[in-house]
Amino acid sequence: MAEPTDFNFDGASCPVPLHHTDQIVIGHGSGGKMTQELISQVFLRWLDNSFLRAGNDAAGLILPTGSALRGRLSMSTDSHIVHPLFFPGGDIGRLAVCGTVNDVSMLGAQVLYLTAGFILEEGLPVETLERVVASMRAAADEAGVLIVAGDTKVVEKGKADGLFINTAGLGWIPEGCTIGGDQARPGDAVLISGTIGDHGIAVLSARGDLGIESEICSDVAPLNHMIQSLLQAAPRTHVLRDPTRGGLATTLNEIAVQSHVGIQLEEAKIPVQPAVRAACEMLGFDPLYIANEGKLIAIVPSDEADAALAALRQDPHGAHAVQIGKVVAAPAKRVMLKTLIGGTRLLDVLAGEMLPRIC
Repeated sequence: MAEPTDFNFDGASCPVPLHHTDQIVIGHGSGGKMTQELISQVFLRWLDNSFLRAGNDAAGLILPTGSALRGRLSMSTDSHIVHPLFFPGGDIGRLAVCGTVNDVSMLGAQVLYLTAGFILEEGLPVETLERVVASMRAAADEAGVLIVAGDTKVVEKGKADGLFINTAGLGWIPEGCTIGGDQARPGDAVLISGTIGDHGIAVLSARGDLGIESEICSDVAPLNHMIQSLLQAAPRTHVLRDPTRGGLATTLNEIAVQSHVGIQLEEAKIPVQPAVRAACEMLGFDPLYIANEGKLIAIVPSDEADAALAALRQDPHGAHAVQIGKVVAAPAKRVMLKTLIGGTRLLDVLAGEMLPRIC
């Protein structure tokens, strides 16, 4: 099998040099360049197929020949680890449900069912598990989906750090819907549904080991209802993506590579809460690379941008939606940022892990 290259990001060097290693390190889970290298060099090398190679949050599966249902299936799976298990605005249970609901939705799918697998560490209080499961039920009810199957494993103390959860989701993509990371076109508008970096900073604050105290809450939320409203208002939407690991900058780089286009952003238009910005400045972080769990990137034709924004703003999770940039033909496979002082800088892909174990 030929060495896959679809996930390689060529071009300018990243801010932090990559170190080749024969062992898994934390940076391999960052969603940035090290993750992409791991995908291309290990997972795609052995599991390569057209669905994985597409590089989207979910796989758009073809229904069996002769099926009475028109359209395709959207399927995704995700494993969730976070420390601490409970943080302002959410917990690992809500994170697990919302994360998979959102991934399945990013192809324009109507989410139908979830499964859940639990890895429990010996000594975990049953009360803690019950709080997490109750939170999962509440999130599933909010999204309007059912958790229809599950599995539980228990490992020895010290082997799981309390609790890990895997969720898988299944949805239905209507016939004619072709949303995907490779569909962005020059002239499209780039929208974001709200402030960025809230989740990552909320989790960091909850850890309490870096001297941060704030009222920032995670944005973790199911976005499937908002997406359906968006698609009614802007039916020619080209790309949907939730900027989780690696944040806004890394996610837009993935889209630029998939679509072979450039993306131009305006820093002044990117919404960041003052408390998030202050925390990032104090710690030396860039909010453009901080994870989100309840925000949506939508790339739509320019003539549908106003309708799309209006639809997003009608939803509580999209009240602060704005247009932050546009898609251009060149430079292809690059994301450029017009800074507050009028300059332009390249936004590269996050190299390693900025904040470990936040999603």
